[in-house]
Amino acid sequence: MAHDRFGGLTGWDMEGFHSGGDTELWKRLGSSVVTIEDDERGPVTGVRFAVWAPNARSVQVIGDFNWWTGDHMELIPGSGVWGLFIEGLGEETLYKYRIETQDGRWIEKVDPMAKFSEQAPANASIVYESKYIWSDDEWMEKRRESQAHAEPMSVYEVHLGGWRKGKSYLDLAEELVSYVKWQGYTHVEFMPLAEHPFEPSWGYQVSGYFSPTSRFGKPDDLRYLIDRLHQAGIGVIMDWVPGHFPKDEWALGRFDGTALYEHADPRQGEHMDWGTYIFNYGRNEVKSFLVSNALYWIKEFHIDGLRVDAVASMLYLDYSREEGQWVPNEFGGRENLEAIDFLRYVNRHLYEREPGVLMIAEESTSFPGVTKPVHHGGLGFGFKWNMGWMNDSLRYLELDPVYRQYEHHLLTFAMVYQYSENFVLPISHDEVVHGKGSMINKVPQDDWRKFATLRAFYSFMWSFPGKQLIFMGCEFGQRPEFNEATSLEWWVSELWGHGGLQRLFRDLNHIYRDNAPLYQLDNEPAGFSWINADDASKNTLSWVRHDADGNHIACVTNFAPQPLVDYEIGLPAGGAWEEILNTDAPIYDGSGEFGNLGEVYAKDEPWGHFPARANVTVPPLGSIWLRRTAQ
Repeated sequence: MAHDRFGGLTGWDMEGFHSGGDTELWKRLGSSVVTIEDDERGPVTGVRFAVWAPNARSVQVIGDFNWWTGDHMELIPGSGVWGLFIEGLGEETLYKYRIETQDGRWIEKVDPMAKFSEQAPANASIVYESKYIWSDDEWMEKRRESQAHAEPMSVYEVHLGGWRKGKSYLDLAEELVSYVKWQGYTHVEFMPLAEHPFEPSWGYQVSGYFSPTSRFGKPDDLRYLIDRLHQAGIGVIMDWVPGHFPKDEWALGRFDGTALYEHADPRQGEHMDWGTYIFNYGRNEVKSFLVSNALYWIKEFHIDGLRVDAVASMLYLDYSREEGQWVPNEFGGRENLEAIDFLRYVNRHLYEREPGVLMIAEESTSFPGVTKPVHHGGLGFGFKWNMGWMNDSLRYLELDPVYRQYEHHLLTFAMVYQYSENFVLPISHDEVVHGKGSMINKVPQDDWRKFATLRAFYSFMWSFPGKQLIFMGCEFGQRPEFNEATSLEWWVSELWGHGGLQRLFRDLNHIYRDNAPLYQLDNEPAGFSWINADDASKNTLSWVRHDADGNHIACVTNFAPQPLVDYEIGLPAGGAWEEILNTDAPIYDGSGEFGNLGEVYAKDEPWGHFPARANVTVPPLGSIWLRRTAQ
């Protein structure tokens, strides 16, 4: 044989990997169809296999091409990487690695860098090379120039398997895209798309970080779905899970017989709640693996943002642990300094490499500076889920209206810390599972009150400072909790109440996108003024949202079952104010009895800190929005 047995890969190619600086690792490790030069025959095409297993005695590649009997790989000098070029192989080749551990055991592993995998419960890796030609140049150029904090963001969170059962990536490229566009969302957020063995994990226990799940088709089919979303003007966020990985014996855990990707000490390397392994963020190769993975989805699949799952579990060494079950950091503290360093690195790198990308933290503690830039001492995320707002708001929603006046602070407290971070307001899948009840079933009393309250709540949410996120099915009042094994109950959207709620969401999204006061200054105090934060006895809140050009939208929400008639509010300007939303309108299955005939006239008479005042009618369990355009 007169050609390179490693398919052009050398130890020098792995220097960046070992230093933690290789952020495009998928171009070196894994399986790749390559053409190399044979001294005698000229160009020769085949597949190059390369896997990091530094503590293995030996490694074989097994697959359908050798009847799963094994071809011996060789250790690339000075790299800890085993490589082999096999002539004549091509795409769709099934393979795994058979690894001999130091104690003489043989274990079979899937490729950590596989770009495609068999559909569960099978798990072999598949050689795959993308041939996709993108048609989203206009979107990608717009992304590079975007300023997300001053732009609308209304996110529709989707579990692909449960949105409509049995649909493929290609099916969803038609049905999901048209629905999301009709509803007016600016983004979809996919629950994890990386390969995972256990369906009820919803994708949060990843076995193939570089392999889109094959449950819905091939990787290029997913590219087509994302391309179609971009062509429709819809951004794509994906849940990313760098916090932990499953213990399946054929996946990442104890990969070469040793703790390679995880810590060896279970006090550092195992997550007690989820029964999973925790990445060793202090290891350079692990850092290269994870940062490369984040960049892979953004570059290779044009993903616009990553929502990083379970950040709190990464930040604290004692997360969900009792005394004696965790190891303090070098200073004796509970902060995971290696994970903090990793998060700063990945955020800084992605923002530098891919301007306009979104990095969003699901972080449930008061850890400071989550969305502060790295050069100012923060973690460097662009946004953080506002879990405090979510928990307080849902507690209020579940109260009988007669008791809400005593818990009024649950809806106002979030403004105390609103400008400490850049927030997303999340009503996510986590709030409609595990006995928590669907949104419609959180609300007490009869269906009239349930639907009216939900309409008021979502109007309150869409007008509150922060970007918006809602889980699929909430937009039409799905009654059962989320279940990944079944489809959403789409048929109920034809029924009274459900259809009205769905139409309200469509209008909320379109009004929100068309009116800069509702989003432009989300993260600046100049974008918000309370009208009345303290009308607890009437279960009522009111405020004005402002933009940078002097436009205003006033929002009044009544969480009591009695209407407010001649309710006096202050406004930033006199004259005519258009009623652009009334959640009691007949189109939303409201009564249509309580409104302002499309307009309110404000007198130039001081009211509190406002120069004008007006009297309005607010429906029971309802909300109104009034718009004043700059004169």
